[in-house]
Amino acid sequence: QVQLQESGPGLVKPSQTLSLTCTVSGGSITTDLYYWSWIRRPPGKGLEWIGSVAGSGSIYYNPSLKSRTSISSDTSKNQFTLQLRSVTPEDTAVYYCARSHGLGLEDISSWGQGTQVTVSS
Repeated sequence: QVQLQESGPGLVKPSQTLSLTCTVSGGSITTDLYYWSWIRRPPGKGLEWIGSVAGSGSIYYNPSLKSRTSISSDTSKNQFTLQLRSVTPEDTAVYYCARSHGLGLEDISSWGQGTQVTVSS
């Protein structure tokens, strides 16, 4: 059974870069069947897809966040990472990594537990 675990700082200052890592166990991130995604839930709001990396290495971004987002993978560590630049308090959210069969939220089959990231000075 695949397991995903997010890690990274819980507090980021405005204008800085938010960096998170998702460590995957019980399955390889190079498997062509799956996409490995970052999703967030701001306080009082719904889930928002940030972006995904496919097992093939192709990367997909939410157009509204694309200019500030970078997603990459380290196959040697079976990890994928999120960088969100120039953060503001509006980027405060619980951030999740997940595995899915497609690029929609409805395609997600496995979730990490989530990690709270607060943007504040």
